[in-house]
Amino acid sequence: MEFAGRVESVGKAVTRFGVGDEVFGATGFRFGAHAEYVRVPESGLLERKPANMSFEEAAAVLFGGVSALYFLRKAKIQDGQKVLVYGASGSVGVFAVQLAKHLGAEVTGVCSTANLDLVASLGADQVVDYTKEDFSRAGRVYDVVFDTVGKSGWSRALRALKRGGYYVQVGGSGRLTSILGDVLRGIWVSSTGTAKVVSGIAREAPGDLSLLKGLIEAGKLRTVIDRRYSLEEIADAHRHAEAGHKKGHVVILLEPHSYSQGSNFSKDLPLNL
Repeated sequence: MEFAGRVESVGKAVTRFGVGDEVFGATGFRFGAHAEYVRVPESGLLERKPANMSFEEAAAVLFGGVSALYFLRKAKIQDGQKVLVYGASGSVGVFAVQLAKHLGAEVTGVCSTANLDLVASLGADQVVDYTKEDFSRAGRVYDVVFDTVGKSGWSRALRALKRGGYYVQVGGSGRLTSILGDVLRGIWVSSTGTAKVVSGIAREAPGDLSLLKGLIEAGKLRTVIDRRYSLEEIADAHRHAEAGHKKGHVVILLEPHSYSQGSNFSKDLPLNL
């Protein structure tokens, strides 16, 4: 769904963008972004690329950034609140940590040993290594538990959440029985006043891209890219992402020649508006 590149051509009625503009955006559930050319409406999810980001960095902003922003708003996050982000080194987690800090929260990030330094560098006030410590046994109580990977567990999350706090669920197992179980638990927990449960699919609000772009250019927000793959290596890219241990994002680069892992190559992706 996500892409970044340079505008190749525009329709006669287009006024917001011109040929040569560097942009980033998403196609939504129309998909199709793994291609050399993408056609998108001028009024769609599209904005000029942050001046201080490469194309590949900008392509790795939309999903995590918009999702984190949507769910933090749903949780009515306020200045001074304590927020725990479970899965803080993932694609949504890296933005949830940074945006929660920007909104004035005290943030605890939960991740594996290998990612502790990364999450701390994103601004987390405390980091918890889930391989060594159960966050719910530490005696800390949070206003918001933001689970980005669906692995925090109901009992642990509610134990660490103040009564009436927000339990945000972004990830899940994907199994129908598990989804239905989570829905029923959410209804029960919310109806008893134990917690307010927030889940579902993130939806962008007008101005979200402009907001994210401004924070990026102000140096208050950045993305994290774990690995870069060529289009020919896309099956390997999916295997790596689906293993569930990536840091931030995986990016597909559309260049005509073979790609060498670890290079700083940034390819223009032509767009057709």
